[in-house]
Amino acid sequence: MDRYAVIGHPISHSKSPLIHAAFSEQTKQSLVYERIEGDVDHFEDEVRAFFADAHNKGLNVTVPFKERAFAMCDKLSDRAFMAEAVNTLYMHNGELVGDNTDGKGLVRDIQENYGVRLKGKRVLLLGAGGASKGVMLPILEELPESLVIANRTFAKAEHLVGRYRDKATFSERLPSLKACPYDELDQVFDVVINGTSASLSGALPKISSKVFAESTHVYDMMYGDEGTVFNRWAKDQGAAHTMDGLGMLVEQAAEAFFVWRSVMPDTAKVIGDLR
Repeated sequence: MDRYAVIGHPISHSKSPLIHAAFSEQTKQSLVYERIEGDVDHFEDEVRAFFADAHNKGLNVTVPFKERAFAMCDKLSDRAFMAEAVNTLYMHNGELVGDNTDGKGLVRDIQENYGVRLKGKRVLLLGAGGASKGVMLPILEELPESLVIANRTFAKAEHLVGRYRDKATFSERLPSLKACPYDELDQVFDVVINGTSASLSGALPKISSKVFAESTHVYDMMYGDEGTVFNRWAKDQGAAHTMDGLGMLVEQAAEAFFVWRSVMPDTAKVIGDLR
């Protein structure tokens, strides 16, 4: 039977096996999907060992390995190349291929599941690591009025913005795109997306509450049974609309499932069941 897995560190909390089990049952695809606790010192060896078994068809990659997965690929999809981060791996003609489905999952969740359009909006993306890199191109493809990347280390945000200014050729007009240090954020945004991992440790990015208004839609890529620290804080600062990353998790998984199996599952019931 075809085998798939998600590799990360830590990984015991991952809902991906439940999601892909639901997809396989729904689409009548015969497969198994498991968790792999990645070794930070031997990640690349673990990936190579996984694909040495012909039954092993695909790997999802999560924190903290997305950029290391990118570096070891023989071929990359356009969205993985732009992201400099990979969350979906498979073999094709003996070569390791990397893709990134995070951005497609985020945009689909925000627009289809929450009904918030990004076109013409002022969007703030917090963080410049693998999570943020993976979502920038799909956000820009929706043609927001502006996209601001803010990061604790300003140089990383500048690098990310510079890369997209140089490489993005998807439309006649690149939306306004700039980097900003946390302590210089002083304007209201229509959509604020937290792409940092701060919520995992119960911390908050050190930004001003001036970015929020009652009309601001706030999205945390993390999720939790009782909401996230970031979303609770945003509500306390006056943001009326908050969204978490559970739907993004399901949507990016659906896109990976499609990459591997050429079948697109229906996500609505799976999101509802996980809720």
